[in-house]
Amino acid sequence: QVQLVESGGGLVQPGGSLRLSCAASGSIFSIDVMAWYRQDPGKQRDLVAWITTGGSTTYAPSLKGRFTISRDNAKNTVYLQMNSLKTEDTAVYYCNAVVRTAPRMNVGMNYWGNGTLVTVSS
Repeated sequence: QVQLVESGGGLVQPGGSLRLSCAASGSIFSIDVMAWYRQDPGKQRDLVAWITTGGSTTYAPSLKGRFTISRDNAKNTVYLQMNSLKTEDTAVYYCNAVVRTAPRMNVGMNYWGNGTLVTVSS
């Protein structure tokens, strides 16, 4: 019903920047919160940042100031601008969205993308 497709991952040197994108498509009536998470192999998936429809944002405390989340509601797309990247930022980054597929839904359903790999290495 709803697909989330991430793009923009890749290899970058320490101190560099990347911009991730995630486009939602399918049977979408509205999207509430959109978010980015990341996961190292063998570890839990951690919140990076989330953003509401109105643009309010929340960041993992350790990432605030380096990462910026934004969204384009008209395009059902969320972005993550990552600056001053460190080797410890290496992870698979996942897009998440809470989506209402019908106008009568009181609560949206949770959807995930397949992830995009970010590797920070010299």
